[in-house]
Amino acid sequence: MKSVAVLQSNYIPWKGYFDLIASVDEFILFDDMQYTRRDWRNRNQIKTPQGLHWLTVPVKVKGKYHQSIRETEIDGTEWAPQHWKALCQNYRRAKRFDEVAAWLEPIFLAEPPAHLSTLNRTLIEAVCRFLGIKTLITNSWDYELEEGKTERLAGLCAQAGGARYVSGPSAKDYIDENVFTERGLDLAWFEYGGYPPYPQLWGEFVHNVSILDLLFNCGSEAPRYMKHVTA
Repeated sequence: MKSVAVLQSNYIPWKGYFDLIASVDEFILFDDMQYTRRDWRNRNQIKTPQGLHWLTVPVKVKGKYHQSIRETEIDGTEWAPQHWKALCQNYRRAKRFDEVAAWLEPIFLAEPPAHLSTLNRTLIEAVCRFLGIKTLITNSWDYELEEGKTERLAGLCAQAGGARYVSGPSAKDYIDENVFTERGLDLAWFEYGGYPPYPQLWGEFVHNVSILDLLFNCGSEAPRYMKHVTA
């Protein structure tokens, strides 16, 4: 039974995002959705000695215009070396920093892509390769989009040949389960809880930071602290 998940791309997202990817056969990046300000699309948090710190990719936002994530352009290039510098300053003492920096540094120091979606996918795929996640990653524009929130998701799942749709728990607020039932599709809810703590720098343990925190601290042992990624 092929399983499918659909979610917007995020900037170097947290470990739960990658656990969801690992739990399905195909992961569809839904970047035809509207870009939302002050969200996870273009930013994420890392730990520092002074507390949590945002790494934000500057983007061009066109006022009240309905701008999709796919259409959203990155504003400038100076942010990339600045982000890498911040990662070095705050994680160089981490046990597995060198192991991760070997493949991550070239991404940050290369010429950034023009669009946020491309950047996010590049980083997501790089992390998946490091973790050994083999899930097929596709884009929503590889398929036809139907009208209606739930219909759109069910349609993507069906077109991808999926028989089971795996959704994050926050979607319970708007998903109509009957739409999946009527199409003969199973609907499963992904649970993000139950993660064990791992050796982490800088004070009290925090789960909801970029996965880079886990990777710098644990490297190839990171799957031990995830639920659907196998070492």
